[in-house]
Formats: sequence, C-alpha cells, structure tokens
Amino acid sequence: MPVNIIAEIGSNWEGDIDLGKLHIKKAKESGATHVKFQMWRAEDLYETSDPDWNEIKKSELNKDVAIELKKYADNLDIKWFCSVFYPESVEFLESINVEIYKIASWTAALKHKFALETIQKVGQTKKQTFISTGNGIERNIVEKEFEQKKLKYTYCIAKYPALDQDIDWNEILKYNFFSDHTLGITIPLTYVILKKSLGEKELFIEKHVKLGNSVGPDAPFSITFGELQNMTEQIKRIEKMNLPNLSID
Repeated sequence: MPVNIIAEIGSNWEGDIDLGKLHIKKAKESGATHVKFQMWRAEDLYETSDPDWNEIKKSELNKDVAIELKKYADNLDIKWFCSVFYPESVEFLESINVEIYKIASWTAALKHKFALETIQKVGQTKKQTFISTGNGIERNIVEKEFEQKKLKYTYCIAKYPALDQDIDWNEILKYNFFSDHTLGITIPLTYVILKKSLGEKELFIEKHVKLGNSVGPDAPFSITFGELQNMTEQIKRIEKMNLPNLSID
C-alpha cells in the first residue's frame, strides 16, 4: 500500500475560505492523499493574552466553512478530516460523513477542559482514529473508549519546530504514523526508508504545509507545497527500491 501523506493545514488557511480551498488544491497537486484541518474553539484552549490570539481566533473552523471545504476536497478526491477539540465538533463532523478523526496530544493527555468528553465522543463513532502522543497520553482512559483495530497512535515531538536530534529512532520505529514538526523533509524520508526496510506495509506521514507567503503561527515550521511535492516524489522512488530486509533485536 502506498505511503499516506497528510497535509496538515492547521492555522495556515488564516480563516479565509478561498485560502483554505487553495491549500486543498495545492495539497492534491503535490501528491498528498489526505488534507487535515483543526476544529477548535479558541477560548477553550488559549488565553486572550496569547500573542497569537488574533490569528488563532481567526482560524476557527465553523460549520458552514467546514461543509464547503469538505465538499471541495471530495470533488478533488482527496480525503478531508480534522483534529477535534470539543464534543460538539464530533457530532457535527458525523453529520457530514467524515471518515477519520485525529485526537491531538493536548487532548489525549487530558490537558484541556473538554478533552475527555471529546475522546469519548470520537470513540462512539467507531471510526479510524489517529491519536498523537507528543504531550504524553492517558493511555488507559483512551483505550477504554476505542476498539483496538480502530486506534492508531502517532509518533510526535511536541516542539515547533522540533530538532532533528529530538527524534528517538528506537521509539519512532514502533509507530507507522509519524506527525513531523522538524524543518524540511529529511527526517520523514529517513523514517520511510527505515520502516520500509523493516517490512512495514502501511505508513502515514503528516506535515504542516503552507503557501510561500503564509504568516500564521504554524508557518515557521511548515513546509511549502514545493517541498511537499518533492517529498511525495521521493517517497514514490523509495517505494520502488529493493531495500534490504532489516530487523530490530
């Protein structure tokens, strides 16, 4: 199975629906298989004194915009989904037939007031769910809410940007989903080579992506769509290689 490439839009669409559509279009053209937004309420997660408050508030994804963006992605045949941060967002996304969910590590570690309710609501959907581990995770609580076959943990370093030296290669190889915050594309390409050499059949790579003139809080650690296209092309080359069969003792 090909490597799944998730283009994480985050706040880089800047609350502008036309920019949101342009990100989706560029993601598709660059070879991404999925595009991901984030459904939050700014007041649940941040103080108004946060230096990025205006950009964060502006990038809230409301229902009408979400409907239009998902329809646009569906028409382009790229899978659209969200990280969810409050239970009502799950109810809404169910109403528009979203097939996948992401639970951010902030939620998985129960670090905001609606975290547990959100986890429970996603678990009730019985759908494929990706759960980030970057801020730690209340694993017993999480696993109580999900069928094991629907749950996929993601390797993530909760630093923005993360340094190459932050990657624990012994640990990352236990995961087949890598949500990467390092700069550039070197680390995810290395990950794909190693995992493919270990015989992994299905991989997910998530990278924040941006337009060249993006200025939001996610922009400094995002890759451009040119870099995304380069990454997807290099991954296709890797998939065709006759890599050695490795094992971990």
